[in-house]
Amino acid sequence: MSGFRTERDSMGEVQVPADAYYGAQTQRAVENFQISGNTLPPSLIHAMGQVKLAAAHANRDIGKLAGTGKNPLNDTQIKALIAAATEVAEGKFDDQFPIDVYQTGSGTSSNMNVNEVISNRAIEILGEDRFAPEKSVHPNDHVNMGQSTNDTFPTAIHVAVASSIHNHLIPGLEKFAASLAQKAKDWDQIIKIGRTHLADATPLRLGQEFGGFARQLELCVERAKRAAAAVYELPVGGTAVGSGINTHPEFGHRVSAELAKLTGIAFVEAANHFEANAQRDGLVECHAELKTIATTLFNVSNNIRWLGSGPRCGFYEVKIPDLQPGSSIMPGKVNPVMCESMMQASTRVIGNDQTITMSGAAGGQFQLNIMMPVMGFTALESIHLLANSSNEFVRLCSDNMEANKEACNAAVENSLSMVTSLNPHIGYEKASALAKEAFKSGKTIRELCSEQKILPEETLKEALDPMSMTEPQA
Repeated sequence: MSGFRTERDSMGEVQVPADAYYGAQTQRAVENFQISGNTLPPSLIHAMGQVKLAAAHANRDIGKLAGTGKNPLNDTQIKALIAAATEVAEGKFDDQFPIDVYQTGSGTSSNMNVNEVISNRAIEILGEDRFAPEKSVHPNDHVNMGQSTNDTFPTAIHVAVASSIHNHLIPGLEKFAASLAQKAKDWDQIIKIGRTHLADATPLRLGQEFGGFARQLELCVERAKRAAAAVYELPVGGTAVGSGINTHPEFGHRVSAELAKLTGIAFVEAANHFEANAQRDGLVECHAELKTIATTLFNVSNNIRWLGSGPRCGFYEVKIPDLQPGSSIMPGKVNPVMCESMMQASTRVIGNDQTITMSGAAGGQFQLNIMMPVMGFTALESIHLLANSSNEFVRLCSDNMEANKEACNAAVENSLSMVTSLNPHIGYEKASALAKEAFKSGKTIRELCSEQKILPEETLKEALDPMSMTEPQA
């Protein structure tokens, strides 16, 4: 076949693209799993490269790679193996991982994809023919030494997820929290009307409202940290079923320590390898925190959308930046597009949680969970959406929002809930009657009280001072 080469595995011959670094097992998976067109995300591929790199370091230091087993490697070959794994971890071969997400549930196809690429690249680094049938750096014997897909693939998922949370999600949430906190500070003296049940409530300061939003984001940062911590335990060292067959007793600890060193994240060997191989409860816990973050982002962006509604027939207490025309038929219309973008991203994450939950609950039988590729893909998608939508919301929306002081002030004086501050002076029943009369007559509470001389003017002025209503009173 033109443009192809013949490779062989335990099942026979396979036609592989001529220049591909992967081999027969990868090609079989490409042909078998033409499902979605979605491949594993680059962050997971890079994490798999990191796992192979850490494993190579551990096997070198333990003496296994150069040991007395089948086809021991010399120092030059070991260096080539480490160099090839490093290149995969650095993303230099991202185009060599074509397997669909919806593949074998353990991720064996993708693990072998990584093994084959590292093997052939190491051979190439050595100046040898990477297409030769005999592999001096073998994908199974050397790259996969002391490993099974069943422990290294979930390890890579944990590494990718925790790294993405630390490197992308937490900084994005912190930036969003800081942006909202700055608005809370800037708008602290702007009084507006509160709303509960979407109905008028007592006054508060616009800064207080945004301070509440900022606190929601600060709590999201803490949730993101807990999400990452839920996947710090690594299954590596359990091999096929958790027993650690065909690996050194120190291997799991050494690989985990090396991954901690590589990433700067506090990864540790799993306390119990049978649990770590069989179940993905930590990933379920992790994504539950991500779902909670998504509900917060949806809520905050939707509140801001409401506060910016208008400009003439809505609240319009906050001026949201104009970014693009909002209608193909209504000239001049502008929509709160960044709010809507964040809300959509959040709903995707909330939906993703069902995939993670069901995969964790039903996917793990006996010594293996067989839903891992979709769990890794889904968790990383959620992190990506949350981080990117936070960063873009800050850049294009929250940093450039403006307060509409006039709209805020106008609603306060006209609100019937101003009567609440009269409760201590005239009692709930009389205050309620005043509110109903004001609504019926169209007058403000202040106007009615002055006309009916409900209280002395000085007392009334003090009682109906909106600023005083925004704080507890002794």
